[in-house]
Amino acid sequence: MSESVSVRDRYLALVDEIIETTLKGKISSVEQVYQMLLNGVTAETGEIFELALSDRFNSIQQQVDNEKDELKKAKATRSLRSIKTIQSQWQRVQEQNKATEATATAVKEITTASSEERLATFLRVTDPNSKYRLNLQQLQQLSKALQQFAQADSDLQQISEGITRGIASWQRLQDHLVSWMYEQNREALGFGGIPKESGPWATWAKQVQSELPHALFRALAKEQSAIEFARQQRQVSLRDWVEITLILQYLQRGLVHWFDQQPYNVKAGSKLSISTYLTFAVIWSQLAIGFSQDITYSNAALQVMLQILRLFSKAQYFPLYGGIFASFSGSYLRDTLNYLDEPLQRVEGTQEKARILTILGYSQRALGQYDSSINFHQQALEIARHAGDRPCEIANLNHLSRTCVQEQKYAEAIDYSQRALIMSRQTGDRIGEAYALVNLGYSEVMQAQQQEQIEPETYEMPINYLQQGLKLSEQLGDVQSKALCLSSLGVAYLVIGDSQNAIKNLEEGFKTAQISGDLYLQGLNLANLGEANYNSANFARAIYTGCLGMYLLNQIASQEWRKVARLLTILQGQIGAEAFQNALEQNRPKIISVIGVDGYDYIPQLLEEYRRQM
Repeated sequence: MSESVSVRDRYLALVDEIIETTLKGKISSVEQVYQMLLNGVTAETGEIFELALSDRFNSIQQQVDNEKDELKKAKATRSLRSIKTIQSQWQRVQEQNKATEATATAVKEITTASSEERLATFLRVTDPNSKYRLNLQQLQQLSKALQQFAQADSDLQQISEGITRGIASWQRLQDHLVSWMYEQNREALGFGGIPKESGPWATWAKQVQSELPHALFRALAKEQSAIEFARQQRQVSLRDWVEITLILQYLQRGLVHWFDQQPYNVKAGSKLSISTYLTFAVIWSQLAIGFSQDITYSNAALQVMLQILRLFSKAQYFPLYGGIFASFSGSYLRDTLNYLDEPLQRVEGTQEKARILTILGYSQRALGQYDSSINFHQQALEIARHAGDRPCEIANLNHLSRTCVQEQKYAEAIDYSQRALIMSRQTGDRIGEAYALVNLGYSEVMQAQQQEQIEPETYEMPINYLQQGLKLSEQLGDVQSKALCLSSLGVAYLVIGDSQNAIKNLEEGFKTAQISGDLYLQGLNLANLGEANYNSANFARAIYTGCLGMYLLNQIASQEWRKVARLLTILQGQIGAEAFQNALEQNRPKIISVIGVDGYDYIPQLLEEYRRQM
């Protein structure tokens, strides 16, 4: 007890000393206060210091509140400002102490783990999801600390050297993190469909000196599968593995940070962060498959993949309602589905898993795999319900509604959207409410069409729901829901034969989907514009929008491109091949501005492919 009192008195004296030194003008920066606290307070007696600081704060605050003498009140006010500075710098000291403790804990866990568990332990203690994630300086401290326990070429020695090499490689890569975006005046961003020698992997391969990361980057630059790369590796040391883990982790985090700082537009921003998370998760999943003969490395790759997905699921812009295709070609989208599906089967039900399954369900709907889509969403719905993740639960009800429409199960679609609407209003989920309104209206329009109801009043209420959803999405400033609302309104007007309003909403929906980065919605809007313009006998415009929609849907591997190809084939038969080609050539500059020369040249091949499969 006496020792505790003496420590308290010492800390009270330290606080008074800082206050007096400040009042005398001898402290020029908060850094001096921070250093005085760092040197004067020991971590194990931090609670005693906090009590002393709190007591002194309360007494000075009382003096400020009650003092009548102006000079004494002014001095007390300055003392109060000083003690507030001490409080803020004490928070810094606490964070530093916690970081030091985290490093010490990491050293203890790695050194006491069995040889078979050391890599998994290293990945766990450096998990970016940890509350006190180790920064570069702390990783360097970890490496030095491990050296003290290491014997020549032991596991600890290799982990230590792998950390050092990984940090050195990342520091060389930092200046070239996004330089590939500005080479050759590139307009497209992301990881899909990039010229082999001008994409990120080729650029980064030139900067790394170690053999394994250089070989991996070269393989990815040539669009080779990370599975085949891993299977070709004969001897991968623990040192190599730790280095490549740190390099890929810091590249992924660096890109996400850079994209997150960009203005929200069609070229950068959250949609590219989403693409980055998924791309790196896919690479780790492929490495897990490729290293399947080495259970330690295979499990380690899965561990990193799941860490990325957990981090992604916590992002503010996590796409519960889609929009993931901004930077993916069809092959990359398919890889995402193939390589994330199987590993997720091994994970127990968690909030993070529910959110990733939501993305996969949406993606499967885009591909036309409706049974698989429903399966993913129902799994996600159940997990989200148990995890208490209401926004995710509502999102999956909305997705199930949309997928049921695709399967022409309109009664089920209406039921799901009504449940989503009730729950979203109960929980105050305004985004979920906007989607529920648009899905309810859309489901009822499609059901009325199926039942061949032609009375205009039948469609008034469903269209009113759609308009309510649009108004709400505009109020919220949510671009993705606005794009879906406009698209659905356009289809509703198309159903009732109002081509003018259909074209107006679909064109606005296409522009909005471009901003959100959702290629699936872009393709659907253009495909429906093709039909609306065809119904209006504006054949040149139908060819322009239809061909663009067909190409974009094909690029993300959506089977719906065939529906557009069928319309274009019919139109070509009606106006003749020459008139069709002339209309296509007249729109060549506008088409190239969206999908490039290669895309334009591929359009006739797509139409020919459709004819062969008829």
